Amino acid sequence: MSRLEQQLWASADILRGKMDASEYKNYLLGLVFYKYLSDLELRAVYEEANGKTAEYPTREEQLAELMDWYNDNADELKSTMRRKLGYFIEPEYLFFTLRNKASNYALQTAFTELSREDDNFTGLFDDVDLRSTKLGSHDQQRNITIMEVIKTLDEIDLFGHDGDVIGDAYEYLISQFAAGAGKKAGEFYTPQAVSKIISEIVSIGQEGLAPFHIYDPAMGSGSLMLNIRQFLNNPEKVYFHGQELNTTTYNLARMNLILHGVDHEQMRLNNGDTLDEDWPSDEPFLFNAVVMNPPYSALWSAADKFLSDPRFERYGKLAPKSKADFAFLLHGFYHLKDNGTMGIVLPHGVLFRGAAEGVIRKTLLEMGAIEAVIGLPANIFYGTSIPTVVLILKKNRQDRDVLFIDASNDFEKQKNQNVLRQQDIIKIIDAYKKRKNIEKYAHKASYDKIVSNDYNLNIPRYVDTFEEEEQIDIVALSKEIVELNLQIKQNEAEFLKLLYQLDVTDNTKDLIEATKKIFIQYGSNNDR
Repeated sequence: MSRLEQQLWASADILRGKMDASEYKNYLLGLVFYKYLSDLELRAVYEEANGKTAEYPTREEQLAELMDWYNDNADELKSTMRRKLGYFIEPEYLFFTLRNKASNYALQTAFTELSREDDNFTGLFDDVDLRSTKLGSHDQQRNITIMEVIKTLDEIDLFGHDGDVIGDAYEYLISQFAAGAGKKAGEFYTPQAVSKIISEIVSIGQEGLAPFHIYDPAMGSGSLMLNIRQFLNNPEKVYFHGQELNTTTYNLARMNLILHGVDHEQMRLNNGDTLDEDWPSDEPFLFNAVVMNPPYSALWSAADKFLSDPRFERYGKLAPKSKADFAFLLHGFYHLKDNGTMGIVLPHGVLFRGAAEGVIRKTLLEMGAIEAVIGLPANIFYGTSIPTVVLILKKNRQDRDVLFIDASNDFEKQKNQNVLRQQDIIKIIDAYKKRKNIEKYAHKASYDKIVSNDYNLNIPRYVDTFEEEEQIDIVALSKEIVELNLQIKQNEAEFLKLLYQLDVTDNTKDLIEATKKIFIQYGSNNDR
């Protein structure tokens, strides 16, 4: 953990005792984001006046520089910052200024004013409820709580670290909140190890594409999309398209992408129901990569109208009302370019369940759409301990074979969670690239073999991980037991001999008699 991550996480202590993680994350993440925008403005004003430099003065001096310009020509300053940053925060509402204003009203006004600056900020702070009784029973207590958080956060220098670390630190905070959010964690976070596996796989063969368009129809905090940049030759030319049903999580994704340096022109995010109404329907609506970790076996309407929906109509059946897994998959696959790659995390049931799901799976296999099935370990996701599978899909493949990888036994067991190590990630990617049989780990199954298994994709049908137990030598074991019994009896005799050599008192008599009884009882059980 970096020092910045330690400082940010420690600042949560002020709220941790007042509410659970799923609630106080909204306050802390919102305030960190607002502080970042405020400090970035101070820095940008200084750079505009003095040029970039290795050393920056204190924020008091940066604020003084801003005030000089503001007092001299406020309109020019605002215009310059809006062109450079896309927003302008009035001096009285800068985070550094607010630390000295013990008023939730001032902070709420600051949020409102920023929301008016640009559509990208609209509604971002709606979940920072400054009037919540969990912050305090009356206004004064609530002011004290929030101002304490602001003053603690403002001691942290978000820019005093090597490299572009604020985005990673924010990602760290999100992961820590996910760890404490229980079942609600899955709504907003995909562990980094899983994100990296999917990101690297969907980028293979597309590394040089620019621009590169990636889409996540159930984006959560946006973590799954962001990893793609480290596997592409032109990371600055990635365009992020995502949809999220939960408004709080949707706002979190917007903040997360901004803090990772994604320009507002390179993100197109929507707050809506992915399955109920297709989005996006305007250009671009096909993408180089589709990635997804949707809610598992969620409910959806499965209304008859969807049988004529272009996302689902060619499959003849709809995913069941009680299990929307294939509905999410087909939605994502519909939005994939002909030469693109899709990676989706789902529960194992999609591999073998019958009825409508069996029909959909058979159609996908007949099309050659399913390229790989990767079984992951159990208990690697926050909020659920079930084992999951990553399906890799492509359009217009030359053959219909399927690569099966059983990575379910490769992990490190930690206190509350199993964790995929770097070596486990490398092993999965290497097996996927080589596409060869690896004993007890990977198998490339022909389409004919899959048909013979009635289109069942359950991994143990293709990857045999059975380990024969070592043969037990009954004669040797019996001999060992006899020898152990003899040794125990010898030790009993020697111990009793030592007891008799003690000075005999009433207490030692009692001790000797009690010990004899124990030995007799033990010996009788042992002899049996």
